[in-house]
Amino acid sequence: MRWAAAIEYDGGAYHGWQRQPGHPTIQAEVEHAIGRVANAPITVVCSGRTDAGVHAGAQIVHFDSSARRSADAWLLGSNRYLPPDIAPQWFVPVADDFHARYDAYARDYHYALLDRPAPTALWRNRAWHVHHRLDIDAMREAAQVLIGEHDFSAFRASACQAHTPWRNLHHVWMERNGDWLSVCIRANAFLHHMVRNIVGSLVQVGRGRREPAWLGAVLAGKDRRLAGATAPAHGLTLMHVHYPSDSGLPRASVDTLDTGGQHPMAGEC
Repeated sequence: MRWAAAIEYDGGAYHGWQRQPGHPTIQAEVEHAIGRVANAPITVVCSGRTDAGVHAGAQIVHFDSSARRSADAWLLGSNRYLPPDIAPQWFVPVADDFHARYDAYARDYHYALLDRPAPTALWRNRAWHVHHRLDIDAMREAAQVLIGEHDFSAFRASACQAHTPWRNLHHVWMERNGDWLSVCIRANAFLHHMVRNIVGSLVQVGRGRREPAWLGAVLAGKDRRLAGATAPAHGLTLMHVHYPSDSGLPRASVDTLDTGGQHPMAGEC
């Protein structure tokens, strides 16, 4: 039987999602925990791998198991065997041909920025602290050139293993809440470090070091060396993964930043 699940995690202590010998990873922890519940080895397939230090509000996975377990048994049992920085949110049975990666048609990433002289102690592992005030209007203007289907080689890490640099970026949405900035980016899929490289470039514009039109030249140049520095991993969260309505999933995303309005970055992409 095939099951799908949503996994929430703080990636700060892990070397990314993908299993790596000798390193702690999200995938290894999740497979160990679900395997304990199934009483058999389990392999999980995710909607998209996240880098070391990157977080997720709802990483969608699927796995196959012949164990007879209810959704509640999977949920309660797996959370029992996982560390507190990894927490499955739901499990549902799905069709045998459901695929967490290939059936997803869009993904939303949220990047959090704090632009004031003093850093934050409480949210230091959730936001990039930039000492200088950022011009969000200039950043919004610059980002418009990225919307649509483009060759994103200029924002692709050298280690990226994707077969093509072409991606369809649906929207870039930005909002300020006091000293906090939210950057939400939706695309059909992302290249390695693509969001972090885009954010790093937008910050160059926001600080006044580059004009908004510069980002279009970077995109057209298709050269990673032309773009801004890669933004730190700890500000990035995979927020939502979108699937067709007939996939059998519950709402395939959760807003981990919404803590009753107390979090300065509360909101949805």
